[in-house]
Amino acid sequence: MILGCVADDFTGASDAASFLQAGGANVILSNGIPEREDEDILEAQAVVIALKTRTCPPGEAVDRSMAAFSWLKAHGARMLYFKYCSTFDSTENGNIGPVLDAALERWDIPYTLLCPALLENGRSVKDGKLYVNGVLLEDSPMKDHPLNPMRDSRLKYLMERQSRYPCFNLGEGELERGFRPYEKPGHYYLIPDYYEEKHGRMIAKQYGNLPLLSGGSGLLRMIARTWEPDEERSVLTPSRCAAPVILAGSCSEATRTQIRYYESKGGASLRIHPLRFVQGIQTMEHIRAFLEENKDQAALVYTSAPPDEVNRIKAEWRESYPPLEHYNEELLAGTAAYALESGRKRIIAAGGETSGAVMQKLEMHTFHIGRSIAPGVPVMYPAEQEGMELILKSGNFGQEDFFIRAARDI
Repeated sequence: MILGCVADDFTGASDAASFLQAGGANVILSNGIPEREDEDILEAQAVVIALKTRTCPPGEAVDRSMAAFSWLKAHGARMLYFKYCSTFDSTENGNIGPVLDAALERWDIPYTLLCPALLENGRSVKDGKLYVNGVLLEDSPMKDHPLNPMRDSRLKYLMERQSRYPCFNLGEGELERGFRPYEKPGHYYLIPDYYEEKHGRMIAKQYGNLPLLSGGSGLLRMIARTWEPDEERSVLTPSRCAAPVILAGSCSEATRTQIRYYESKGGASLRIHPLRFVQGIQTMEHIRAFLEENKDQAALVYTSAPPDEVNRIKAEWRESYPPLEHYNEELLAGTAAYALESGRKRIIAAGGETSGAVMQKLEMHTFHIGRSIAPGVPVMYPAEQEGMELILKSGNFGQEDFFIRAARDI
């Protein structure tokens, strides 16, 4: 194993795995720390472990991440990578700083990079500031993220409020000349410019062999390109069994746009209203009937809603009800389980929390990585369920016609 990657949510893990695969690597994705010595895992060039730590308490995130890193090192990983969202997806109380601080200290590593850029999806870094499609993060639609509002674009500022160690911006000129490590004792972070493709190549060339790296998935493809290609990696093809089921829990602008486009083209859809569901007005029987009525075509079930409506639902949500976010996740995960039980083995999920809940419900752990439907969104093939295909996307990923494209190509 050349590289062991720990991702802070499942869609982030599939995103990472897809870019490693695109770079030519033989890669395996594991939902959580592997429980057995699987031959495919041990022979892979890269192993990605998906955790669900993006929004959990920092202490828990550190413990779980360090356990995953330790497993990877014990099984031969020469370098480690901490994968987080390409929009940094973190507030001053986030988990990126505590996890990386712990890793630097555990293995006495002087420094690492913070490299969230992903040019394929419009995420870039210039002068230490993070941009989304050319707009500062704080001015982008991500500023109103329901779990991690993005109120600042300065990575140094965000990281230094989470971490015990300083950050230094690394401009294009320093990348070209080659950075000389700081001689001052102690740990620190470098934030390289990455707003052109050439920057990724420079970073991979100069820093691609560091024992610990961190960032989005864009850098992973550049790193994998520096390895010898694995000529024996398998080519996976679609099974074309039964019509796909699409589950959307993300409230991102991108996912809501994809839902509207899908519906405008006549796609079968059922919106779940959590208040109606908890009051018994909508039930699982409605979902099952909808899927049965549309068993021969793609069927979308979603809880996604715009920010103002989410706020209204939260205001009306009673303390006696289950937590709203978990309630929605469990509804969609239960729908996935029913779809699989009824023979529908092609499932598409939108949203990191939704995807994580679906994977937990289906109890699938090891995945081979196939072609990508959109940058960072691959088709995955669970080792535990022959003939099954999954597409799990981050809420902000994918084209406007993503659901139609995914339903057609899976």
